[in-house]
Amino acid sequence: MVNPALSAIHVYPVKSAAGAAPLEAVVEPWGLAGDRRWMVVEPGGRYVTQRQQARMALVSAEPLPGGGIRLSAADHEPLTVAVPEPGDAAAVSTVWLHKEAVEVVSAGAAADEWFSGFLGSPVRLVHLDDPARRRPLAPDFARGGETVSLADEFPLLLTTTASLDALNSLIAQGDHPDEGPLPMNRFRPNVVVEGTAPWAEDDWQRIRIGEVVFRVTKPCARCVITTTDQETAERGKEPLRTLARHRRAGDQLLFGQNLVPEFPELPELPSAVGLLGEGRGSGTLRLGDRVEILE
Repeated sequence: MVNPALSAIHVYPVKSAAGAAPLEAVVEPWGLAGDRRWMVVEPGGRYVTQRQQARMALVSAEPLPGGGIRLSAADHEPLTVAVPEPGDAAAVSTVWLHKEAVEVVSAGAAADEWFSGFLGSPVRLVHLDDPARRRPLAPDFARGGETVSLADEFPLLLTTTASLDALNSLIAQGDHPDEGPLPMNRFRPNVVVEGTAPWAEDDWQRIRIGEVVFRVTKPCARCVITTTDQETAERGKEPLRTLARHRRAGDQLLFGQNLVPEFPELPELPSAVGLLGEGRGSGTLRLGDRVEILE
C-alpha cells in the first residue's frame, strides 16, 4: 500500500438520481452535506430507486446553496426546487424506507409533476428536513444516537480504484466480457480511494481521511442498480455475475465498505444543537486527502 489518497468525492442530492463530484465536501454525522436529503416516493409512501425505475439514473440533481436542487433531464425543462418549509402539518408525511417509517416534508406540486412526468407514473418528491433526529442508524451498528440520511443504511460508502480494477479483470475473464470494464459510477460511492492493494478495504476497521475519522462498519451488499448503465439506464448482467462467483458472502454480493463518521462530542451549545446532531461536530474532505488506516 503506497500513500492511499482520496481520489473522488460524490454527493447524490436525490436518492438514486445522478450526483455531483465536488472538489471538497463537508462531513456531517449522518453523511456528506446535502447527500440523499431528497427522495422519490409512490403515493402510498414506498420509496422509489433505480431498482424499480432505471430511468432515475438519467435525472441530474444539481445541489444549490441553501440545500435546494436543480432537476434536469433530456426532453424536460429544468426545475429548481427550494428546501420546503413545513408550514402546516399537511406538508409532513411518513414514508417507508427499508421497512422504516421516516417523517419527511413534501417538496410541492411542481416537483411531483416533474418527476411523475419523467418516470411515467404518479410519484412525489420529499425532503428529509432534520437528519439529526429523523432516522436512527441501525441499532446493531449505532453508538450514542447516531443517525443517517436517506441513504440505504449508512452515512457514507467507500470504494477503491484497485478493487474496481481487480473486479474488471475478473469480468474480462467471465461470461460477459463485452460489458466491461465498468466505471466506478455503477457503485455510487461517496468516497473513492486510490493507492491501495485490491480488496485491502476488507480488513479496515477505522480510517482517517484528511481531518475526519470513520468507523468501517460492514461490506456493502450490491443490487441490480450496479447492472444499470448510469448514462443510458440500460441493464446488463455485470457486475453481479462476477461478484456472485468471487465476492459472495451467503446471499450477499459485496463491493465497497460502509462508513460512519466519528466526531468528538462538543458542548451542547444552542448554536450547535440541532445543526450538527446534538452537539456532534463536522469536518471537510478534500480531493487528495491522505487516507490513514488506523485499525
